[in-house]
Amino acid sequence: MTPLPHERYCDEIACQVGLLRSVVTSGTDLSAAVPTCPDWSLEDLVRHTGGALRWAELLVRTRAEDDVPEERVQGGGGPGPAGDTAALDAWLAESGERLVATLREAGPDAKVWGWAGILTSGFWARRMTHEITVHRADAALAAGLPYEVAPDVAADAIDEWLEILRHAQRTQPDDQVADLRGGGRSIHLHATDTGPELNAEWLIELAGDGVRWRRGHAKATVALRGPLTSVLLAFYRRLPLDTPEVEVLGDRALLEFWLERASFR
Repeated sequence: MTPLPHERYCDEIACQVGLLRSVVTSGTDLSAAVPTCPDWSLEDLVRHTGGALRWAELLVRTRAEDDVPEERVQGGGGPGPAGDTAALDAWLAESGERLVATLREAGPDAKVWGWAGILTSGFWARRMTHEITVHRADAALAAGLPYEVAPDVAADAIDEWLEILRHAQRTQPDDQVADLRGGGRSIHLHATDTGPELNAEWLIELAGDGVRWRRGHAKATVALRGPLTSVLLAFYRRLPLDTPEVEVLGDRALLEFWLERASFR
């Protein structure tokens, strides 16, 4: 599918940063564990996310031709000391503002290194949109706060994840995603709360040469159904399959097999 317009990604990064800041300032204990990222506290999650925004900003601003070590990112680790809500909030706000300004200045076609083989600033606009969109879900779940995301962004996050899996299968033959091949098996994702104009359904086939996918309705070995936000979160392993928000029809073991091998933090 065609990615969203560059300015849409820029706008959404700004929106998601604001929503993540609202979690930071909600009064939730920053040392609270994040159930969907078990090694992290809420503060660890926010520092990781803000650091990723600053790393991407440096790549795009300098038109990097290769990867840049994280230790070269100014302020990438966040403010000190730990537990200072106001400082963390201000640092996150600045991280988002810097990235959005740099992406707007660069436009979608500036040549920049990217780990998925897409060497444009547009790759980073899309990647950082979904990085913060999904990590905001982690933060909201940790804080016990509601979570919603715009339908076009949620659908594009699923598209992007499937494209990343295809890239991993081509370039990382020893990775566990290599197991997601062959057998004539298939997965159908079906959002139940969107209209036909968005076409928020996916058929994913585990073909011999790797994952193949397309938007649209089709019979499959297993189907995951529910509201689009819930389907997104379950597909990213942020909601368990037995949550009442989604329904699994067919070979549940295949969906579990997929989720175990298509992990993404």
